[in-house]
Amino acid sequence: MIKTSINKIQKNPYQYFFLKLVVLFTIVFILDYSIGNVLRYFYFKQESGLQYRTTYSIEKTRADVLIFGSSRANHHYNPIVFENRLKQSYYNVGRDGNFIFYHSAVLKGVLKRYSPKIVILDFVHGEFQQNQVGYDRLSSLLPYYRSHPEMRSIINLKSNYEKIKSLSYIYPYNSSIFTIAVGNTEFNKKRRGDIKGYVPLTNIWKDSIQIDHSPSSYEIDSVKVNAYETFIKDCIHSKVKLYIICSPYFIKSNKIDYSVRIGQDIAKRNNIDFFDYSTDSVFINNRKLFADIEHLNNPGAIIFSNMLIDKISKMNQK
Repeated sequence: MIKTSINKIQKNPYQYFFLKLVVLFTIVFILDYSIGNVLRYFYFKQESGLQYRTTYSIEKTRADVLIFGSSRANHHYNPIVFENRLKQSYYNVGRDGNFIFYHSAVLKGVLKRYSPKIVILDFVHGEFQQNQVGYDRLSSLLPYYRSHPEMRSIINLKSNYEKIKSLSYIYPYNSSIFTIAVGNTEFNKKRRGDIKGYVPLTNIWKDSIQIDHSPSSYEIDSVKVNAYETFIKDCIHSKVKLYIICSPYFIKSNKIDYSVRIGQDIAKRNNIDFFDYSTDSVFINNRKLFADIEHLNNPGAIIFSNMLIDKISKMNQK
């Protein structure tokens, strides 16, 4: 009976093509679903590394003080100083190479679970500059697309086709298979470790200070500005005390970065404190506090963390 039906279908080229198409899509779906779920299992099985820290930031931490930002956030805010002086728990949710879209999405994931007491957003030079990097880096959040609907509107900024691409179970992990593999080894735990998300740098910058020759203005991406404003409003709505900080650079400049100027104005309109330490003399005059021109080493982070807490404490006494 079945053989007869197949023979009839084979004699009809349209039906036969349709049957092969259905079989092909079924095989593709099964492979996509199976491989994707295996990758998902091993992704969320990690217990160390940057992917694990993102998962912990979004789904697990309940720290009183959260530090948001790029690699500069990871390296500039020493947790021991914060916890000892503020008497509050700390976690650093920053991630290398990620900017305001990432921060805004992670904040939404956090606020869905609880409201921290303090949020510090480390603001970088060129934060609002129009380029593709911030959009491309949203790939780091793709593994959370299905389970965190509150983050989807931001992740969808990556491209016009993210809703369709995210129907695939493999797609969220296809650019990080090697990282997932390494993240599930004991070797990964022995690599450069973190202290509650903070990654201390030990080397010392040996070259001279860099002179800033960048233009005083550049093309601004309004979508990034909107994400920044949303970050501020989400904190205000959740009654979270927000501080926005441009931490030190070892770059000499006679002007304020264009994005910093815009960021300061928006913060001021929302009654949010914005502290610019990017050219602070304590750091500009001491290369030994830097690991490179954009990152403090651990001694520099300790000094900066104490300076920042002094400032916050003084502000709260008024």
